[in-house]
Amino acid sequence: MNQSVIFPDLQSWDATKQQMVFPVQVDGQTLFCVIGLAGLAKLSGVSDVTAENVLDVFSQCRFDVEDLAELKLVAEAFDAEGHVLLG
Repeated sequence: MNQSVIFPDLQSWDATKQQMVFPVQVDGQTLFCVIGLAGLAKLSGVSDVTAENVLDVFSQCRFDVEDLAELKLVAEAFDAEGHVLLG
């Protein structure tokens, strides 16, 4: 793992936007990553990701999510709000 990229063990479900949100620290700056239900389902292999099980699914595939986030950071894949968009 790149030592200038740190993923704190924090995450939350944004019910309004239907996406997981979690922070990443890049060279001391805190950014936020977001991944929707479909993106999480694709990454985890769980076909039925819902608001009720999203935290469990996210926890199960967290390392894969973090790997994807690092790739997206390098590609500067930010949404309109400045979040790292994972899918």
